[in-house]
Amino acid sequence: MIARVSVENLSVGRGERVLFQGLSFALAAGEAVALIGANGAGKTSLLRAVAGFVRPLAGQVRFEGADGEREPDEARAQGLHLLGHHDGLKPGRTAWEELRFQSLWAGGTEQSARAAVEKMQLKPLLDLEIRKLSAGQRRRVSLARLAAAPRPLWLLDEPLAPLDAERRVRMGELMAAHLTGGGMILAAVHDPLPVPARAVEIGAAVA
Repeated sequence: MIARVSVENLSVGRGERVLFQGLSFALAAGEAVALIGANGAGKTSLLRAVAGFVRPLAGQVRFEGADGEREPDEARAQGLHLLGHHDGLKPGRTAWEELRFQSLWAGGTEQSARAAVEKMQLKPLLDLEIRKLSAGQRRRVSLARLAAAPRPLWLLDEPLAPLDAERRVRMGELMAAHLTGGGMILAAVHDPLPVPARAVEIGAAVA
């Protein structure tokens, strides 16, 4: 399991532009880090670099377990969830079909998926097709995967944006429980996270 993530002298670009360079910080078990910065500064690209979907221009991301450094591909495959702006849900599936599929694919069980339904208050939505759900409802289905298939590192891109006030409180409770259990959260945000978090500012793009 991942117990620590280290971003070391990282530089990331998009096309011909350098988004940020020389970025270093660490995230340990039980900690949350909020990535802040202007639109286009590279917050989403950083999350994708940590997840292994973006190749850095320089620097590295290291993963450590209780027994030492972990091989990055293995750590990523087994130890993290990435939830981006796009929910990544199949529109023709029902909410339950999609949550069950994603939970099993990520290492959870049908029982853990049922428990996540209760945590995220999804029961009235289970028989509805994803295409018929509102943006906030789709986000709740997507977020339920975090509870249904527990993994130590959550990479979240504006996780609360489409949620109403009540659902933000519920998500805050889920985040707090994750941190208390030794999990880690790295989130790109404009609004503050509902849990204590250390801010890391991502600079504006470099010409």
